[in-house]
Amino acid sequence: MFDKIIKVAQREYAETVKTKTFILGVLMTPLIIGGIIYFSSRYAHSGAGPRPPKQISVMDQTGELAEDIRNLFDKRNAEHKHQKIHLVRIRTSENLDEINRKEKDRVRRRELDAYVVLEADILAGTGNMQFYTRDTKASDMDYIETIENLISRAVVNKRCQRANISPEVLAKLWHVPRQQIEVGEEVDQERVQEKAETITRVMVPFFFMYLMFIGIVGMGQQLLTSVIEEKNSRIIEVLLSALSPFELMAGKIVGLTAIGITMMSLWSVAAYGTARWQGMNISVEPILLIYFVIYYILGFLFFSSILVGIGSVCNTLKEAQSLMMPVTMILIIPLLGWYNLSRNPEGTFAVVLSFIPPTTPLVMILRICSSEYIPMVEILISIFLLATCVPLTIAAAAKIFRTGILMYGKRPALCEVLRWLRQS
Repeated sequence: MFDKIIKVAQREYAETVKTKTFILGVLMTPLIIGGIIYFSSRYAHSGAGPRPPKQISVMDQTGELAEDIRNLFDKRNAEHKHQKIHLVRIRTSENLDEINRKEKDRVRRRELDAYVVLEADILAGTGNMQFYTRDTKASDMDYIETIENLISRAVVNKRCQRANISPEVLAKLWHVPRQQIEVGEEVDQERVQEKAETITRVMVPFFFMYLMFIGIVGMGQQLLTSVIEEKNSRIIEVLLSALSPFELMAGKIVGLTAIGITMMSLWSVAAYGTARWQGMNISVEPILLIYFVIYYILGFLFFSSILVGIGSVCNTLKEAQSLMMPVTMILIIPLLGWYNLSRNPEGTFAVVLSFIPPTTPLVMILRICSSEYIPMVEILISIFLLATCVPLTIAAAAKIFRTGILMYGKRPALCEVLRWLRQS
């Protein structure tokens, strides 16, 4: 039996690896990732491009900030000639209600991009800065932040003036230079860690989790497509004349597992090489790679068994994808909460997700990458639970596969699939 499983796995591996789609996927993905990293770094240093000037109006109820605000905006516009923010007017009139109504109407008609109201007691620390805009888009956030910073600086400067405090002295008092120094294993081994490198290391746990997600879901999708194509072309009937349904199913899963490891290895090497090319010093412990392989193999075996069962009862890829979606959504849960999980890897939510088999591989690799203090007992229990669920899932999938793979026409109902599991 094992010889036949290996032969099916070898065939699945060889037939997939030599396809143009696989070769393009292996080659293009690292190139795309490298291109994104390269152009992102270039864009970060190039600055934003020119854009139409923004028109804003300010209501200064204090009557003391108009000159300071105008000076700060003039200085800023002189430094950013292609991204100006024009102060249309700064009012200090007492007819507040009428002016507020007119200025808000101008915002509604898009004659103004923003209208700012500074309450009379803002200098005392109890008033507010009210910011009126319309249909704020993502591209508007930078200019809104700029306006808030400039006006806030004018308010702080005036407060300092009232308290007879120099703004420059206050800025020096608040500014505390910091260096993060990484200590090596040797006594004299020390290195200053750049901020960009720190951010990169924060992203490493997400990279490993996302890589595992792509490997499991991507290869699972390919496995599902292979089953549907062979079923519709009736090749499956020829294969089952020489193989048992379990041998065919197991061979496909083993072959796709090997393909997934191959692709992720190539992508990991390409990502590491790109990071080093950009001057990022990233160190990955060998034990982490071992855990990654263990969790990937067990996670893919678990997930692919479910997909094989789904593919065997469907007649079209559209039907299979509709059933695959709920399963995939379960794996998306850790992706949505990766940041909070990585910040609190010892928390209750992270621990609970670690012991739920569908999410175990992604959550555990994220936790192990994020912290050195994950108890070994939790790692062993998670591996044990996942390893226990894999043969049970494969056995259930084999029962469904044996009956469903030779059925054509209408897709069986859920109650009928459950009957197959009980009767087998």
